[in-house]
Amino acid sequence: MTKSVASWRRWHRWIAFPAAIFLLWAAATGAIVAFTEFFGEEEALRERTRDLVSPVTAQSPADAWSAPIARALAAVQARRPGTPVDRVEEQFKGDRPTVTVFTGKPGGGEDRKFVVDARTGAVLSEEAYADKPFLYRLHSGEAFGDGGLVAAMLWGTALVAMTVTGLVMYWRIMRARVEQVGATGARRFFW
Repeated sequence: MTKSVASWRRWHRWIAFPAAIFLLWAAATGAIVAFTEFFGEEEALRERTRDLVSPVTAQSPADAWSAPIARALAAVQARRPGTPVDRVEEQFKGDRPTVTVFTGKPGGGEDRKFVVDARTGAVLSEEAYADKPFLYRLHSGEAFGDGGLVAAMLWGTALVAMTVTGLVMYWRIMRARVEQVGATGARRFFW
């Protein structure tokens, strides 16, 4: 039994050292992602509008959603003539409904994000746009290309292996303790 537990401990230690580096990376970037999500502008808008009922329904005339899009696209055209449109999102609820237009570069790739007032067609903000924010790509490893994603899969697998080897050691030690000491009740599981 001791030899088996020692073997599991050795594997656990060998996996633990490199996994700890990646665990620190994933934990730190994950905490930053969660912080920006929780305190971000988009989350504040979701919270403000969560209990509101949208003025647009499935029965609304097409003009209820098409006119704001037309105004938004005209505003983007006035700022950046002929720019390709990647995606359009509408926010109907709230005191300031918006249309968000995501544009691309003529040669491909993401470029700009325009937030337009749905009622007036005025551009409220214009900023650089990437399909996924850099912090998310950093957290997932995608910021380093396909190699980063492969590394993320490997470190995730290493963390699963750490959990499994830790549980196997715990189970074996607990069984040995019950057999040797005759521990019962909670003392069986916590020593």
